[in-house]
Amino acid sequence: MPVELLLLLVIGGLIALVIYLWRSNRPSAPTKTPPPPTPQDPFAQAHETQGDPRTLKAGDMLDFGTERTWIRGTLRLSEGGYVWAEHFLELGDGKRWLSVEADPDIQMALWSGRPELDLTPHSDTIEFEGARYRLAERGSASYRSEGTTGLQAQGGMDYVDYEGPAGTHLTFERFDHGRWEVATGTTVPNGSFTIYPGG
Repeated sequence: MPVELLLLLVIGGLIALVIYLWRSNRPSAPTKTPPPPTPQDPFAQAHETQGDPRTLKAGDMLDFGTERTWIRGTLRLSEGGYVWAEHFLELGDGKRWLSVEADPDIQMALWSGRPELDLTPHSDTIEFEGARYRLAERGSASYRSEGTTGLQAQGGMDYVDYEGPAGTHLTFERFDHGRWEVATGTTVPNGSFTIYPGG
């Protein structure tokens, strides 16, 4: 082999070695650290901003904006193929519940028990706290109890509903042939609260 060719091979090998060593010792470009994940609300729902009131159940949380509460128990009521629900709320100031029915649009009312009232559904109109309430409907239904309601697992109830001015309501309910229980309520527009499913 000619000396010149051997010399070229040695020089080429030395150049390749220098390039390799230079590249391996060169400081690598700083790697970008990904930013920390944005904090997320653990109660947020990605699929629905408000939630569907027809799917409410015991254990769900309701956020009304100024008040946050939990559903302790639910009554599933049915009368001749028509169904609706009453959801009892975790509150310290007496018995309150949210009724939800689809007729066919969703209709909701927030109720407060009024055990101090000595009223009965005796006529088509009732004068109460300076307002006149007119009979809206009456009937009998069967119920199924879920969670904590203070009632049997299933039974029957009678109801008489009155409507007053400006979306106010007066209702009488009697469970399992007991005494009449009186409650006042106000209409709750759809979208007034956010639902956070329990569990």
